[in-house]
Amino acid sequence: MSPRPSPRRGAPMPKGRAPRAGGRPAGGAPNAGARGASSRDKEGLGGEQVEGRHAVLELLKARRRQVQKIFVADQQDPSEMLDAIELEAQRQRVPVQFVAMSRLDREARTEGHQGVMAIAARLETVSLESLLQKKHPFLLVCDGVTDPRNLGAMLRSADGAGVTGVVVPRHRTARISPSVTKTAAGAIEYLTFCDVGGIPAAIDLLNKAGVLTVGLAGESKDSIYDLDLGSVPVALVVGGEEKGLSALTRKRCSAVVSIPQLGKISSLNAGVAVSIAAFEVARQRALRK
Repeated sequence: MSPRPSPRRGAPMPKGRAPRAGGRPAGGAPNAGARGASSRDKEGLGGEQVEGRHAVLELLKARRRQVQKIFVADQQDPSEMLDAIELEAQRQRVPVQFVAMSRLDREARTEGHQGVMAIAARLETVSLESLLQKKHPFLLVCDGVTDPRNLGAMLRSADGAGVTGVVVPRHRTARISPSVTKTAAGAIEYLTFCDVGGIPAAIDLLNKAGVLTVGLAGESKDSIYDLDLGSVPVALVVGGEEKGLSALTRKRCSAVVSIPQLGKISSLNAGVAVSIAAFEVARQRALRK
């Protein structure tokens, strides 16, 4: 198998650097974020620019949103995954444009784009009521998670553990940026998202619907392993990396628990804590079947 061919002539690569998280995808309208706090409402959850081989391949395989174009760096070593991306794109009649690696480096928003970038329709969201219509819902609620890599890791674990919906606030949270999609390695294509005006109000609604809302807080004296997480609908609630759960969110959770640790320091970041907690829910649910 020969290296990737030289760039084909055709539609040009988007001009200029792609906007940072919160902006439009490469080749789209100028970033509206500077115009005010309402930009999140106008631009939605994000996810338009997808980078990395796993993430782009899963974007194609999921077929949940329109893929406008894929850019592949030329002169790369033979790769089964690159072949799979090109084949799937051909099946779906998605244009693939070969460009110089240096050009892709300039346009990409992550350092590990692996020579592949896609432009797609933004992620759609559903209502919280819609998430509650799922049988035995298992939700992840993100209360002000701002680190893209942490959020991406949480989403990857959420998909693996069987989370049926992810709830995020419209403000003061990381958007689904290229860094998030790259870290999540395609998981965002299979998750269902709901964005809400405020997390405390959303938790109130979940409590009224009979969902066990479980806040994760390292300083809590109560252990997650003492909860029955297998027989009831569950929502894991995780706070921001620095401040954790907000006071209003913590007050509304049905339970606030920690993950017991044996060391001298608290060594779990938010992404790791969510992974452990999510798979504990999955473990208990499996035992109930």
